[in-house]
Amino acid sequence: MARSTQRYRKRTFQRRKICRFCADKNIIIDYKNAKVLRYFFTERGKIIPRRISGNCARHQREITTAIKRARNIAILPFTTVSR
Repeated sequence: MARSTQRYRKRTFQRRKICRFCADKNIIIDYKNAKVLRYFFTERGKIIPRRISGNCARHQREITTAIKRARNIAILPFTTVSR
């Protein structure tokens, strides 16, 4: 095979994301604490997935539940106003 037809992939090392709630036991997931929950949804109101946020499955489920509860009692917005 000629070198021009071979494809070389450069392997980049991706640092493993750690769950911030497992690393620091003092942070509590609470639907009333909007300051903590703001990191886990976008400006458009979508909940950031686990593979991007780096949370473990257990804490991602807790965050999702907390965001949904906060939305229902109007602490967090469902969406933003687009114009």
